[in-house]
Amino acid sequence: MNLIILDRDGVINFDSSQYIKNAAEWKPIPGSLEAIARLTQSGYRVVVATNQSGLQRGLFDMDTLNAIHEKMLKAASIAGGRIDAIFYCPHSMDSGCACRKPAPGMLRDISERFNTALAGVPAVGDSRRDLEAYAAVGCQPILVLTGKGENTHAEGNLPPDTLEFYDLAAVVDYLLDGKRT
Repeated sequence: MNLIILDRDGVINFDSSQYIKNAAEWKPIPGSLEAIARLTQSGYRVVVATNQSGLQRGLFDMDTLNAIHEKMLKAASIAGGRIDAIFYCPHSMDSGCACRKPAPGMLRDISERFNTALAGVPAVGDSRRDLEAYAAVGCQPILVLTGKGENTHAEGNLPPDTLEFYDLAAVVDYLLDGKRT
């Protein structure tokens, strides 16, 4: 099985320092939905792993998060793609949970649910905490420069062997066509 793990905010959709608090605020990054469609059409299972502390902070409720995700799923489908599962952590940074990235709990859940080891699985994020979680379970960490990615790149100190690309579309070009952009 070809599996790929994507962070949501800053990878698939534009991020906001004020959080994405409703479906109207969810806006795809140009080319991201088409990239998901290419992955789907090439036999990849696409899984989203996202920290959503806005739930615990009271910025939005579960119905709102579901509406945001429904919009994302529908948009991917209209573009010809499919997101097979969405895993999220609702906890804030100070909660000490095992599922909030950079902790690897959410990724271990993905491994269990899909009954597959994550060694070498491409995993795309825009923050160091994404990349650290991916590396902790043996995924191939991939940084995109969208979202917080440029700042993450500038800060350095990324996990070893992290690949870097401009955006999700460039990642997919590399994975499917071997083109480094």
